[in-house]
Amino acid sequence: MQRVMIVGQPGSGKSTLARKLGERTGLPVVHIDTIHWQPGWVERSPDEKTRLCREVEVRERWIFEGGHSTTWSNRLARADMLIWIDRSAALRFWRVFCRTTLNRGRSRPDLPDDCPELLANLPEFFRFMWRTKNSAREKMKQLVKRAPSGCRVVCLRSNRDTEVFLASLGTLPDQVARGH
Repeated sequence: MQRVMIVGQPGSGKSTLARKLGERTGLPVVHIDTIHWQPGWVERSPDEKTRLCREVEVRERWIFEGGHSTTWSNRLARADMLIWIDRSAALRFWRVFCRTTLNRGRSRPDLPDDCPELLANLPEFFRFMWRTKNSAREKMKQLVKRAPSGCRVVCLRSNRDTEVFLASLGTLPDQVARGH
């Protein structure tokens, strides 16, 4: 396992899983929100996001979590593992509310500096989540179907699924590399 692609809708647990997986494997973790946003919640242009994603995708080792679906095909072609976190909308909305409340006024570790969580941003983000809940899930279903034969696909639908998956990897980077 050298290149892991993690997808899922907002609040599904992508960033948390990426961090835990990075700790277990020693693979460098890239969060899409650090590519999508610049400090101060300034969104990068689509071309700039694509360029930065391509820079990550050509590296030999990575855990790359998140969207910018225009680059998914390239990322998937390089990945040796695709993880789709498929969680209910109700749980995801609750998690986004909790993380926003708990981190209010501070930037999360998976965001650039000076991107503090703000309660005022929640209604707009919730509208985005609601509008895209079916179309985004369908996109991820199609992505899984397109995974090349050499790419292991893992679908996590519960906390238990995630715990079992992480436990199956062992705890040391050399254990993961050897497949123990």
